[in-house]
Amino acid sequence: MPAVTPDALLGAWDAARAHAHAGRWGPTRTLLFRRPDGSATVLSIADRDARSWAEAVDRRADLGTLPGLALCLRLLALVEVMTRSGWMAGLFAVTAEGVELHPSLLRAAAAMPLDAGARFDAEQLRGLLSRGLPGSRVPA
Repeated sequence: MPAVTPDALLGAWDAARAHAHAGRWGPTRTLLFRRPDGSATVLSIADRDARSWAEAVDRRADLGTLPGLALCLRLLALVEVMTRSGWMAGLFAVTAEGVELHPSLLRAAAAMPLDAGARFDAEQLRGLLSRGLPGSRVPA
């Protein structure tokens, strides 16, 4: 997936959160990615919250385009890695007013590659962030 801008990613987050807050869930989406060797990866966006976020990004950036699809998958991957990586707790805050993401986290999520399951490799992200935070370390 191509990189997106950190501002686009943050804007998509805000739009998606508003969409979910309004109770607009959107349809299940199935994505098919064919490889040159003929094999394929199928991703299903079926979780209610993920459907809502995908719908919001579709309205904002058009999932029928590569930039829109990249924005959606990066947004969903960011949310997913934040939920499974406790060491990231100091790099973001989600409040009633919105989200605050450390600029290094936002930049990394906007640019680093996704794996075959459209996720971020948490350890690769950790290594990248530990180098990108001057004078600090990402907690163990």
